[in-house]
Amino acid sequence: MKLGLKEKIAYGIGAVGKDMVYMLSASYILYYYQDIMGVSAWVMGIILLIARVFDAFNDPLMGVLVAKTRTRWGKFRPWLFIGTLTNAFVLFFMFSAPPSLDQKGLIAYAAVFYILWGVTYTMMDIPFWSMVPAFTESGKDREAMSALGRTCAGIGSALVTIVTVLAVSVLGKLAAGTGAAGNTIERLGFKYFSLIVAVLFFLFTLITCMLLKERSTVDVQTSSVKDMFRALITNDQAMAMVITIVLVNSAVYITSNLLIYFFKYDLGGSNWQGSYTLFNTFGGGTQIFAMMLFFPLLRRFFNTMKIFGISVISAIGGYMVLLIMALSGIDSVYPFLVPGFFIFSAVGILNVLVTIFLANTVDYGEIRNNRRDESVIFSMQTFVVKLASGISALIASVCLSVFSISDTEGGSGTVAVSSVVGLRLVMTLLPVLVLVVSFIIFRKKYILTDEKLDEITKEIRKRRDAVRKAEDQQTV
Repeated sequence: MKLGLKEKIAYGIGAVGKDMVYMLSASYILYYYQDIMGVSAWVMGIILLIARVFDAFNDPLMGVLVAKTRTRWGKFRPWLFIGTLTNAFVLFFMFSAPPSLDQKGLIAYAAVFYILWGVTYTMMDIPFWSMVPAFTESGKDREAMSALGRTCAGIGSALVTIVTVLAVSVLGKLAAGTGAAGNTIERLGFKYFSLIVAVLFFLFTLITCMLLKERSTVDVQTSSVKDMFRALITNDQAMAMVITIVLVNSAVYITSNLLIYFFKYDLGGSNWQGSYTLFNTFGGGTQIFAMMLFFPLLRRFFNTMKIFGISVISAIGGYMVLLIMALSGIDSVYPFLVPGFFIFSAVGILNVLVTIFLANTVDYGEIRNNRRDESVIFSMQTFVVKLASGISALIASVCLSVFSISDTEGGSGTVAVSSVVGLRLVMTLLPVLVLVVSFIIFRKKYILTDEKLDEITKEIRKRRDAVRKAEDQQTV
């Protein structure tokens, strides 16, 4: 029985809500607690990093719990519902820190709710992606639903990226009234915007739970931390790609964490929120075009190894132009769209490439170790992306602390000139350095060219044919 349009829409809506929540937390938690609530930047960086490391143990555990669940509603939907409901509550409270708390109180509050947010998000995220085989009956349906889910998740991320700053400003002014300080406006704005996102998240997931029925009983392949390390140690190509993914994502996240500070304190102006929104809207559109149009076009003329090099060079060039523009004193957002185009295009293409490269390491591992660690390697991708976000948040926090970039005294939006220069250098030169290191490691360690992959594919087919023949002879 084929999936109907209603079921596809239900799953896509759930993906939109899920990544709206993720993007709000990933992009604005540091800004909220450091710049608005006044928590020490380096302390926030440590909290964010510890939470990501904790996920290394939490994710496999959640996978085991889902795999062992048996209810009349299925094994996935109960966790999806419970995880969404609890995560929605935690999200609201995470962005509703009491202003009366002192520094220690705020640190404890941030740590508790951010770790709780990660736990409850994992509670719904793993069953959301794992449930696809339970309501599909063919490989083609599963591939289509997975692609739909990823696309809709990207839409959810883009929506929050585009509207957050302006929505926070509008909601904060409505709640605070006239004459309120800038920080009070932003604090209240984030509180009520997070409430809206939390409600939408719950409603969207409720639609998913109600309209999707688990038609089959499927076993969830789970992996432990031990399995992850074993897969890395025995597969040098997977190790090379994990390191590359961590470095590439760290470079991107360093910039994304600091971008809001660049627009608020460097470009500044009374309409910095509008400029920030315009830049993010342009960047999100560019990434989508890069994945859907630019990558297939480049693939006609170059192999994936060369496209990786082109993308890294494009990003580095964009960063250098961005730095030159910033140092030259340009105060309009429009010229910055030019380097933004090259950076965001590169990010979009690199997101596609690292997924392809990681998939290639599965076949390589089958040849080398006579074992396919597919589920382990791809569950590891989620963790390393989270790890990169934690590392980059810590780096961004150190930058904010060293250069004293904060505005908790009424929201004037001004900091020292030396602080602004330091911000420019860190958000451009450090990602360039990280990208160069990632490129060197990739070129030296990753050997799975198109020709090598053809050889591996032929060898895998040869081995599988031999196994089939042996099984047929035993049957006879």
